[in-house]
Amino acid sequence: MLLRPAEADAEREWAGVPAARLGWLPLLAGVAVVAAVASRAEVADAALKWPNDLLIGSRKCGGILAETVPGEPGGDPAVVVGIGVNVTLRAGELPDERATSLLLAGAAHTDRDPLLRALLRSLAGWYERWRDAGGDAAACGLRAAYLDACATIGHEVRVALPGPASLTGTATTVDGDGRLVVVLPDGTERAVAAGDVVHLRPKSDTRPESDG
Repeated sequence: MLLRPAEADAEREWAGVPAARLGWLPLLAGVAVVAAVASRAEVADAALKWPNDLLIGSRKCGGILAETVPGEPGGDPAVVVGIGVNVTLRAGELPDERATSLLLAGAAHTDRDPLLRALLRSLAGWYERWRDAGGDAAACGLRAAYLDACATIGHEVRVALPGPASLTGTATTVDGDGRLVVVLPDGTERAVAAGDVVHLRPKSDTRPESDG
């Protein structure tokens, strides 16, 4: 999908979303995917691993990528969002034992057409709410919905940061910019904007109130 959140839309009375808030787009797509899978495929334990991997239980069932691309000369940048979901792959077709598919997870429905329609409706609904709020994830309910869907919150995690560095701690929340907040063993907090997350231990009781 090609989205243009930075462009104003007079007909819808949308101002352009500030660049600082565009990082919510892949998280928004993740919320939309979980909602579509839960409602259409009837998979009860669909969740997200921060920032935007689709999990069924502890196994990866899909992923999301978002990339900012230049607009027309003098125009605002656009964002390309790509979503991939394993629908009917069988065990021998998966890349490794950490992956799964809707079929293997016992989904009640695996017809791609209605699943795609449900996903696009869900994404359009959240995108409109987010644009109506000027990209404010808290004001439109997106941050609360993401926290509710995110299986990473409350886990002890290891985060591989860009480059050779990594950190280990407890994931406690996602902040207003969509960054994962990790409390390190010494009690200090780090807000991570990008990184590969590994869940190390079961959840503690650190999940915040979802409207926080």
